[in-house]
Amino acid sequence: MANDELTVAVLGPGGIGGLLAALLSRAGHRVVCLSGKETADALRADGIRVRSGLFGDFTARVEADTELREPVDACLVAVKHTALDAALERVPPATLGDALLVPFLNGVEHPATLRARYRPDLVAPAVIRVESTRVAAGVIEHGSPFAEIDLTGDGVDRSRLDALAEALGASGPTTRVLDDETSALWAKMSFLAPFALLTTRYALPLGDVRTLHRDELTALVTETAAVSRACGGPSDPTQALARYDAFPPQTKSSMQRDAEAGRALELDAIGGALLRAAERHGMSVPVTARVVRELAAGIG
Repeated sequence: MANDELTVAVLGPGGIGGLLAALLSRAGHRVVCLSGKETADALRADGIRVRSGLFGDFTARVEADTELREPVDACLVAVKHTALDAALERVPPATLGDALLVPFLNGVEHPATLRARYRPDLVAPAVIRVESTRVAAGVIEHGSPFAEIDLTGDGVDRSRLDALAEALGASGPTTRVLDDETSALWAKMSFLAPFALLTTRYALPLGDVRTLHRDELTALVTETAAVSRACGGPSDPTQALARYDAFPPQTKSSMQRDAEAGRALELDAIGGALLRAAERHGMSVPVTARVVRELAAGIG
């Protein structure tokens, strides 16, 4: 992978994918967005319009198609876990070739799924911390005063990770390469799971959850941290609670926004994966199990 101009496919040009596609295009890289026909037509006609306090308001031209038809340097996977299987039909393994496949997905189980389908040494999971929303096809609102990416990948060529991280970093988001894939994914999971599950369960923003349901939040954080530690990830419940307390009170999780919009929830990828990991290690996580059960039953 060259250090200068890359050709990057973006599967799912929504809140995350659309923002990254626009930033990479603005920085001079060739970007091909992969989506349904209607979205692809809109992107070809109007490009991607970004509204961002951090990166400015701008429009970026991108190419768009319904399927990957040529080799690329990297393919960013930015769909929801609920849409992953169908979306991967747009990326035939033979066409992907030796491109890096970079999933920006919630949860911890998707790398194994992707490595069963594509070359294992090319799957480079990434974690992104950002609040970014697609408000219409090709229209992205980036609301957070930050955008941070951790790029990782057990068995992936480090020079290729570094080259992609350099391109992403130069385009805008603060980007670093982490050596330990498990730790990187569980660090995100440990923060995301309590936040997503409780804001969705009570249909309340984070500020209300951390005051009105403090005991449950503390219990979920403690259970999640213990599972993370058992799986080889970080475990610092106090730090997690401090991070929640530092967020603006009106902050909502993406799962909560999905619930409000009547979309399918990533409940299995987040809550289900957490319960499966606990079970593998013979751990009891009663509060997590109850909240996941209530969400699955539509209580909330």
